[in-house]
Amino acid sequence: MKRVLTGIQPSGTLHIGNYFGTIKRMIDYQKDSELFMFVANLHSLTTVDDSAALKQQTLDAAMDMIALGVDTDKSFFWVQSDVPETAELSWVLSCLTPMGLMERATSYKDKVAKGIEANLGLFTYPALMAADILINQAEVVPVGKDQKQHLEMARDIGTKFNNKYGDTFVIPEPDISDDVAIIPGIDGQKMSKSYGNTIPIFGDPKAIEKTIMKITTDSKGVDEPKEPEGNVIYELYKLVASEDETAAFANKFKQGGMGYGDAKKELAEKLLAYFEPFRKKREELAAQPKEVEAILAQGAAKVREVSHETMEKVRQATGLKY
Repeated sequence: MKRVLTGIQPSGTLHIGNYFGTIKRMIDYQKDSELFMFVANLHSLTTVDDSAALKQQTLDAAMDMIALGVDTDKSFFWVQSDVPETAELSWVLSCLTPMGLMERATSYKDKVAKGIEANLGLFTYPALMAADILINQAEVVPVGKDQKQHLEMARDIGTKFNNKYGDTFVIPEPDISDDVAIIPGIDGQKMSKSYGNTIPIFGDPKAIEKTIMKITTDSKGVDEPKEPEGNVIYELYKLVASEDETAAFANKFKQGGMGYGDAKKELAEKLLAYFEPFRKKREELAAQPKEVEAILAQGAAKVREVSHETMEKVRQATGLKY
């Protein structure tokens, strides 16, 4: 069984693009892998300086993931800052990492170009990411194309450490999916909070339905045939419907007789039904935050057994243990 590691940044309200684009794939690793998943609140400090907001977003992200299917008994699920060994390893790796390697990070340059403050944490982000991966001896790390370079840097750093001090870390393999779904937003562009075109997963069903009814369509009338492929309503519908239901829905488009208003209502019904169990679970978790905190504490304790063992090897290898 492969050990798979992935992290999520606590960045506010989740939408269905997040779920079908990445989160569902992450959670599906539980079926045949040993899943290590953490809420990356230390990484968030590079851009978030509101302590109350970060605390709430961290708890919200944890509740979201549990509600969406993370099995905290089967998997390792924790908050990054609850495992201090990670920060310790990040420092050790930073002392081994060439400045030139950090300077080649395109993500840092892109974020600074977009106006994000050029702080030291943002610059050394790849070293902390390397620590997240290496301390847990991850064998597989699923990443998007935007994080591919960071994983390559983690592999370089881990290999350099092993060459200098002896075999200490597992060098992870990337899992980069070329067919990651691009989920359309209500305006037809890629669903993204930056575009303001998202459909939330959690929240009031009536408000979610109202958002769905805002989906942009062309001007074809009720009786006119419509092409389903590429139509936002259809593309979203097929994410949550069976093959037979999707085929029937497509036929209604092609034959004419179904207006966009009715199509949106069918979509809303399907989407709300699909996510209803997740919403109910999320509401239960929100009503008992102390229990969620206890789950996270247990997760941190479990993963610290792994991180402690790794750090003992690192301290012995580097001479920090005397």
